Amino acid sequence: MPKRPQGGMRRETWQAEAVAVIDLQGFVADLKDHVAEHGFHVHDERHFIETYTNRQTWEIDLHPDRACDGPLDLHVAIEVDPRTLIAFEDEVARVGETGEPDSSIAFPATFSFALPPLPASPDLLILATDLAGIGGTVLPLDVSAVDSFAAVTDAADRAIAITGRVEISLARIYLGQEVLCDVLDGCARVAEFLLERAPVWLDDTLN
Repeated sequence: MPKRPQGGMRRETWQAEAVAVIDLQGFVADLKDHVAEHGFHVHDERHFIETYTNRQTWEIDLHPDRACDGPLDLHVAIEVDPRTLIAFEDEVARVGETGEPDSSIAFPATFSFALPPLPASPDLLILATDLAGIGGTVLPLDVSAVDSFAAVTDAADRAIAITGRVEISLARIYLGQEVLCDVLDGCARVAEFLLERAPVWLDDTLN
């Protein structure tokens, strides 16, 4: 078995021998193995390719190991524009085998946490402030909410969405460097924070 670089995933899986500079399918497969090391269980995966633009999207559904039956879900989406891959291949050709490619060429990954509707919803400003301290600059998080009403006379059911967006450097993948360990550690901390408070928000203590 090839050894992994310090703190990250193994480089060999990501390097395509003849097809492309970066093996994205291998990167995603390794990512699914990697999330297990950070306390998550993969529930499902989807891969979409736009036939006209060749844009690719991977979606991975995760659960914290101790909450596979709910109430928290984590959805990871990776979107890759073919123009980004072409730009990186040109960069690798420019710097040669011994050079270091430009690290600014990247594609986005989105990490979305979802809870069921919360009868005792927290204050959104306080929640956003708490999560900002947990995610830090490695995993910046946005907090939003949607209120729904079963009937005009019913109280609102509030669903909270927590989303983090990071940029994945193709150069770091190409060079076999650590890519998402810090981000996945941040996801684990956010998941633990939400799971600890979910029973109160779900009003379980009153049932």
